[in-house]
Amino acid sequence: MIFPRLFSFSTTNRRLLLLLIGGWLLWSTTVAGLWFLSRQLSSPSYWWSAAFIFVQLYIAVQMLQPALLLEPEQRTRGFYLFWLVGLAVLIWAVHQLPVGGSWSPLLSAFKTGLLLFSGTLVGIILARYVKRLWEVLPLALVMMLADFSSWAVGPTADFARQIEDYYRAPEGPLPLIDIVLVKLTYPGANGLVPVFGISDWIIVVFFAAVARRYRINDNIIGPARDPEQKGRGRYLPVSLVALFLAILLAHAGETFIPALPLIVLVVVLYYVLWTLGQWLRGARS
Repeated sequence: MIFPRLFSFSTTNRRLLLLLIGGWLLWSTTVAGLWFLSRQLSSPSYWWSAAFIFVQLYIAVQMLQPALLLEPEQRTRGFYLFWLVGLAVLIWAVHQLPVGGSWSPLLSAFKTGLLLFSGTLVGIILARYVKRLWEVLPLALVMMLADFSSWAVGPTADFARQIEDYYRAPEGPLPLIDIVLVKLTYPGANGLVPVFGISDWIIVVFFAAVARRYRINDNIIGPARDPEQKGRGRYLPVSLVALFLAILLAHAGETFIPALPLIVLVVVLYYVLWTLGQWLRGARS
């Protein structure tokens, strides 16, 4: 039967997926709580805003650790297509819910949690198609050029203008692109605001999964993190730091900049330096 196969997961993966779902529900609640806390700040500074964004990203990256432990299973293209379409329809349906009132930040946080949960799974799956580490290089180059071109001469710049205009003076329906934007607590805002796109989060997860698969220590605040080890909550991958830096640059310049090219550039450079360092240690020994 085809339908049982679509819903069949190993015992380990079923447990990890439940942990992942629970983690994102917890993250969404935390983001909404931070929004209520931010309302107590009378005049938030640039550094307060940066701190709030960093805390939300830092907690988010801890939530993806169960996804890094998901075991590979033999799947058909139909399986991935079914779940991809299903999650896309669910995200669209949730965004049709009316927004307003005191529950608006909580609802927006749960929408973002669902979006990040879906993006996490996509990033993990994409990383499994990298058969050799060097394959990241041409893939990274294509992603950088595509995203930068879309920003420079493509639709991204127009989408960014639509979103900026709407959130400055919210009138009429939300722009369609709002569905795939990750919204976070931003001190001084009336609600959660879009900070980056889901493609940026997918690439953060993708590089984290690649690093774990090829035993690259991408954790800048400690030794290589194995999600099975105790002491979670101390994982800060290079890809997330690059995303945070892109957000800071955009905030400082008060303009939209594409985060994905910066993430790719920073991570690939880190991979090259890390590989060179490992080679030099081997040569000395």
